[in-house]
Amino acid sequence: MTIDVTALVEGAEAESMFAYEAAAPPSLGAAAARIGGGVVLSVRHDPSGYWSKALGFGFTEPVTRDLIDRVVGFYRDEGTPRATIQIAPAALPADWAEIRSAYGLVSGSPWVKLAAPLDEVRATGRTALRVAAVSPADRAAWALVLLRGFGMPTEGLDQMITDGLANPAFRPFGVWDGDDLVGVGNLFVDGPVAVLNGAAILPGHRNLGAQSALIAVRAEAARAAGCRWLVAETGKPAAGATNPSLTNLERARLRVRYARQNWIWHNDATGER
Repeated sequence: MTIDVTALVEGAEAESMFAYEAAAPPSLGAAAARIGGGVVLSVRHDPSGYWSKALGFGFTEPVTRDLIDRVVGFYRDEGTPRATIQIAPAALPADWAEIRSAYGLVSGSPWVKLAAPLDEVRATGRTALRVAAVSPADRAAWALVLLRGFGMPTEGLDQMITDGLANPAFRPFGVWDGDDLVGVGNLFVDGPVAVLNGAAILPGHRNLGAQSALIAVRAEAARAAGCRWLVAETGKPAAGATNPSLTNLERARLRVRYARQNWIWHNDATGER
């Protein structure tokens, strides 16, 4: 049986984002819809500008101007200031340039998508820091480390992430230096697919092997959950530059499958850019 790896990668990521944002507090003005086989997520009062995303398209129905019209219509109805539309390159239609021009979509930073069968993954990272599963009592601290590690504001988002971790599909892990939580990493289990997401190390504890150790412990958790595939994403480095996260993932034998361009939509009615 031929495996559509792109569909596995995109579908699992879409569900993981949906799971996080389903727990958003009212203060964030969150809303979600399933359109064209993908998920469309709006966080109207997101202080980071990250969480309004549309993704998972091209596998239930093709990406067309009508589909993008429905996605953009949702964001307009919600009063979303801006949103990121993410479509795998294999799902982009021949007339994509005309479609994105019609809706004012501008290119953002690309992301690298990686995947490998779990029986090919060889994650052996080690660190002197303690790496362990996160208990419910640690969820609030976990959320703050994640947001601070990515340089995001915490207001409202910390509650969304804290409450989202209660979803049984998530397997959160932490990195401790003594009693201090200094790094985090999450695993989302979606049937046969496990998604590495939500990994961040605070600046003072980087380059100590924590990222590699988090990959290893989450790969083992994916195996224990009966998953067959491990997927991840990270930023695409600029020409001549490197991305340590990409290096760590490839060292664990996850393979780059494609780079996915982010397409940014701005709501001119809100006047925000």
